[in-house]
Amino acid sequence: MTTSRLPLLDAMKGLGCIAIVLHHLAVYGPMSDVVRGAFPGLISGLESYARLAVQMFFVLAGFLVAAQLAPEGQASTSSATSALSLILKRYRRLVTPFLFAITCAILITALVRPWFVHDSLSAPPSLAQLLAHALFLHDLAGVEALSAGVWYVAIDFQLFIVTVLLTALSARVVPHWRWVFACLILSLAAGSLWVVNRNDVYEDYAPYFFGAYALGMLAYWSTHKSLGSVFLFTIATLGTVALWLQYRNPIVVALATAIIVAIAGQRGWLAQSPRPGLLTWLGQRSYSIFLIHYGFVIGVNALWARFFSTGVLLNALGMLLAVLSSVGAGALLYRFVESQPNALGRNWTTALLIAAVATTFLLETLAG
Repeated sequence: MTTSRLPLLDAMKGLGCIAIVLHHLAVYGPMSDVVRGAFPGLISGLESYARLAVQMFFVLAGFLVAAQLAPEGQASTSSATSALSLILKRYRRLVTPFLFAITCAILITALVRPWFVHDSLSAPPSLAQLLAHALFLHDLAGVEALSAGVWYVAIDFQLFIVTVLLTALSARVVPHWRWVFACLILSLAAGSLWVVNRNDVYEDYAPYFFGAYALGMLAYWSTHKSLGSVFLFTIATLGTVALWLQYRNPIVVALATAIIVAIAGQRGWLAQSPRPGLLTWLGQRSYSIFLIHYGFVIGVNALWARFFSTGVLLNALGMLLAVLSSVGAGALLYRFVESQPNALGRNWTTALLIAAVATTFLLETLAG
């Protein structure tokens, strides 16, 4: 099965990225505070449940990494010899649009800070803070996040590193034992779902989320006709025991996603439906939209607080504008940065990035 373009996964990513944008719109007022007065259940629901979409992203990421590193459930020797290059390639793919999105967020924050006082604004950035973000070490270093959702990118990178290293280790130690690597992933998934994920003190580290990631890997391996039912049963057992030990909504979402993807893969639905449309278009750009939306959520909130501070309908329209502007900005980020292999280099995009960072520090200095 090819994983170069799977419409169902794209559609799921599309729904997920919009859910995250709506979640942050609900969390970061004041537009949502006005709308909450008329629709308290809707705003509370977006606050509590829309964020669960990140669990779906972890499962889908695991599905795709299994296809890339161990499609037959066995670690290949090529993975062992190219572990460092795989990690660096992944880092470059993640960090390039990440840097542009973070810069957009801090620039918009600097522009609105003089006249928009709200606890959703991050403090003026420092160079050390920017460096920690660029290395995906912001949570591990205890540095304040400069944008919403940046924790997810750091965890995704940690999970990829762990998986690549496990692949390399398995390929060197037991290169000819098929499914040993899959059994190792299964064991670590159980440890994550049944033990580590039950303690929030570990939520800054990959093992806390490895269970959802591993469910995605198992879902990919379940598409093998010979062992499909075995892996599907394994996914169900891992999730059921985890929920029996302690009910957690994130695990429900991760389990449901893994089962849906596994069944869809077994029946050949992943590459056949849905037909290309808005959701698949959003899914292809979901990472860029996810990254850049925070700045536009803050910017539109600031404008509405200044000019349209009352009125449920006006503020609901403001939330819609924030969603549409986030999607538009994400599409531009995807077009000119994420999809360009040399977006960082001696070119106009890098010059724009540097100029935006310099402008941000100048504005924050003048405001201070």
